[in-house]
Amino acid sequence: MNNVNEQFLLSLLIIALGYMVKRLAVVKETDGEGLARIIFNITLPALIITTFSRIQIDFSLIMITVISTLYCLGMTVIALVVFRREMRSTRGMLGMLLPGFNIGLFAYPLAEAVWGQAGLQYFGMFDVGNSLVIFGVCYLVAGYFSADGLKLELKSIVLRLMKSVPLLTYVLVFCMAVSGFRFPDTVLAITGILAKANMPLSLLLLGIHLSFSFNPAYWRNMVRILALRYAIGLAAGGLCFYFLPFDDMLKYTLLLGFILPVYVAAIPFALEFHYDQKFVGALANLTMLISFVLIWLIIGFMPGAQ
Repeated sequence: MNNVNEQFLLSLLIIALGYMVKRLAVVKETDGEGLARIIFNITLPALIITTFSRIQIDFSLIMITVISTLYCLGMTVIALVVFRREMRSTRGMLGMLLPGFNIGLFAYPLAEAVWGQAGLQYFGMFDVGNSLVIFGVCYLVAGYFSADGLKLELKSIVLRLMKSVPLLTYVLVFCMAVSGFRFPDTVLAITGILAKANMPLSLLLLGIHLSFSFNPAYWRNMVRILALRYAIGLAAGGLCFYFLPFDDMLKYTLLLGFILPVYVAAIPFALEFHYDQKFVGALANLTMLISFVLIWLIIGFMPGAQ
């Protein structure tokens, strides 16, 4: 328990440092955009390659990807049903925000701090299904219900998927793991160095984007999204934890994965399809705070989590 508290305290202090340097105008929030590109296109892919370079793909790891994909698809259906009477643009914005989770910036640093490489492997496989839904289904929902009523084609969705460097990296390392090929030692040496920067940079970025100011007009829709995300997530995670016949690491991955914050790509989606960027950003910030507390409680107080 003391080790878990220490890891979470260190993570919280790094997040607080990112928030403080923003408040002191040492860095601007816009600087975080460049940092995010470095993380998503360099350090996160390096971490994926380093983590999965020696992974043995087994049934339980494949099941994580299958379950995360089905869960996110199910949440998409729930969103379209629950928000069916909203205005078209509101339905699209809320519909894209209910499914999908922040794995790369939020879950990876915490999983690495608590469980090391084993945790990264499980959350990485969870992110494969998560990413497919985010850049495929969520992008489709956001575009279809936007004010412009864009008619998205399969080609545009495939191109969006191919622009996701982490997703392409997942596909590459998965294919190499299945085929038995390994990355050259030189490549692994370079990615190993870059991977070490992912956790501190990700936590700093979370702090830079952290905000405690919310427009009161947002609360109605925020409460609905939060209630659905966390109520369904905790219920589904609890059922998986107690009834699935798999190892504890898989169960904790699902239990924690289903209560992670809103995915970062929601903000670029909001910009592209002319949704309320401030609402999306405020919701992402609020889910980061809620998820951090919930995950700390679960890891700290449930037996076998450490």
